[in-house]
Amino acid sequence: MLTVNAYGATSVAEPLVPMTIERRDVGPHDVLIEIAYCGICHSDIHFARGEFGDIPTPLVPGHEIVGTVTQVGSEVTKHAVGDRVGVGCMADSCRECANCLRGEEQYCLKGHTLVFGSVGRDGQITQGGFSTHVVVTEDFVLHIPDGLPLDTTAPLLCAGITTYSPLRHWGAAPGKKVAVVGLGGLGHLAVKLAKAMGAEVTVLSQSLKKRDDGLRLGADHYYATGDPTTFEKLTGTFDIVLNTISAKIDVDAYLSLLALDGALINLGAPSEPLPVNVPSLFANRRSYAGSLFGGIRETQEMLDFCAEHGIGADIEVVPADKINEAFDRVLASDVRYRFVVETSTLD
Repeated sequence: MLTVNAYGATSVAEPLVPMTIERRDVGPHDVLIEIAYCGICHSDIHFARGEFGDIPTPLVPGHEIVGTVTQVGSEVTKHAVGDRVGVGCMADSCRECANCLRGEEQYCLKGHTLVFGSVGRDGQITQGGFSTHVVVTEDFVLHIPDGLPLDTTAPLLCAGITTYSPLRHWGAAPGKKVAVVGLGGLGHLAVKLAKAMGAEVTVLSQSLKKRDDGLRLGADHYYATGDPTTFEKLTGTFDIVLNTISAKIDVDAYLSLLALDGALINLGAPSEPLPVNVPSLFANRRSYAGSLFGGIRETQEMLDFCAEHGIGADIEVVPADKINEAFDRVLASDVRYRFVVETSTLD
């Protein structure tokens, strides 16, 4: 087995620390990837700090992985040594259930295998991308198009596909009006993607503090939800409202913004239930939904779309020894708009 350098959690109560971990031997259908960059997602923090429940330790987070193939198994056909590749939230799934067969492995009926914190088919706990190398089955490895820089592409493997998938599913296109709630790691990519799909895009944020950024990223309009007149002005306006924040919101107020057959889609994962008055759904035949990240087919589609439209994340690159500081800054909303770890600094 390959021993590699990593940065991970030994306890939910302690900061992440340097460590070494073992990667499984490269099997017939496996790909060994030398990681170049790995994005930092809010869910990495939730996991590492035990906010999603108990975690196995040691645990190496990181699920926005990009790098280069350095070895392939004897029966691998989809990738070759030297390929630029990425790995997102999933490392495997059953590949047999109805959802997997539809290319929606993220909704695997038997449960997909996360790239970290899950039990893999070898019985070992999966370890993520805050490391120098990873071994993944070829079916869950994505091609990175030549036009995409690796560093700005890393966040596309989670934040990008998490916003792309609902925009595609609910039909963002010319003639549609899309509102993005929150201009953070997810929200800034939602603005770029919705605009590239041809929709009219509005950012809804607590204040106008990031208004210039929102317009630079492609938004047509920007409103402060802290202004009590905003919801009155925008009643019945939008076909799609993407809620990218993980905090408590007034669901009924945001439902009031929907046009006929509009949908409010929750992408953030708040720590407490969000109540909704059912009659709020009746007017305009409104829908309230949730969406996870996308499957492998759709994630590759998203990467190709981003290459075609020149879309990448706005990032701040940090060395591995700044991961804990970056975690704290994410919680303080002190990043524009995604941290990316340069994994060569683990050597």
